[in-house]
Amino acid sequence: MKKQLVVVTGGSGFIAVHIILQLLQQGFVVRTTVRSLRKAGLIRDMLANGGVTNFSDLSFVEADLTHDTHWTEALQGATYAIHVASPTPNRVFKDENEMIQPAVDGVLRVLRAARDAGVKRVVLTSAYGAVFAGHKHHTTPYTEADWSDVTVKKVHAYQKSKTLAERAAWQFVREQGNGLELAAVNPVGVMGPVLASDYSHSNVQVRQLLEGQLKAVPKVDSGYVDVRDVASLHILAMTSPQAAGERFLATTGETLSMLDVANVVRENFPQFAAKLPTKTIPNSVVKLAALVKPELRMIASIVGEYAGTSNAKAVRMLDWHPRSARAAIIATAQSMLDLGIVAEPK
Repeated sequence: MKKQLVVVTGGSGFIAVHIILQLLQQGFVVRTTVRSLRKAGLIRDMLANGGVTNFSDLSFVEADLTHDTHWTEALQGATYAIHVASPTPNRVFKDENEMIQPAVDGVLRVLRAARDAGVKRVVLTSAYGAVFAGHKHHTTPYTEADWSDVTVKKVHAYQKSKTLAERAAWQFVREQGNGLELAAVNPVGVMGPVLASDYSHSNVQVRQLLEGQLKAVPKVDSGYVDVRDVASLHILAMTSPQAAGERFLATTGETLSMLDVANVVRENFPQFAAKLPTKTIPNSVVKLAALVKPELRMIASIVGEYAGTSNAKAVRMLDWHPRSARAAIIATAQSMLDLGIVAEPK
């Protein structure tokens, strides 16, 4: 039987590389898009770190989400596409549309090319940011039925971009999809083993903790999930007939504060205890600091906010069973030590 081809966008990304790893292990042929073919070596190195020894089923296409070129050939002959890549504009911007417009345009480029190539289903990597933002006084766990309210003034442009891109995807498939199926995966903070120095923003927090950069932490609650489980959920959403037309929160269902994360690291890596924070920063101080430091605006917009989530839908519908948030955090720290990203304290 001929192996099915899956196109994964943005192959050098933290989530994408774990998806590619599992697809190759499960016998799929993978074509991944990269902004520059110079990234191909890094991707092979990361996959080798993850245990891949045979690269004959992996190929690369240079394609940029901000341009139309090469998307047609990138999707040619694919049964499935997993759209993980998102344009990453500067987090300090003058106009929020610098973040929003490329995200929306990029999703539509991929969906158009997928439809025209006769792809059966696209799985979109959306975000928890498309679920929780802009809700006042929420007290019950967020589910896939929740959508961020982007009309609320304090919602950060990143959450707006994720929300509007996912909404645009659903609208496109509904109105112009010609039978193209769509599923979306909305991860909370993604932890888990890094395979190179290229890793997700959530993991930066663990590196900063280990390096002693955080003397105290904001009162920010979050869900956390292991990247290996995020990858497996994408593949379940791709192959399960019942997943068409559905969105899935990728979460363990646990909520941890940043101090909880520090405490997990402290318990499991006691040699770093002296570097780890034991105090929190008052919300008012974070909000004041964000007025002069634009890079703190996103954190300031979520301090003190409720962050409970439910994974009941993915568990029930796709029989998905993620490892614990604690296991994901430990795996992040351990991989950073193993790869020499963080040095053992002297």
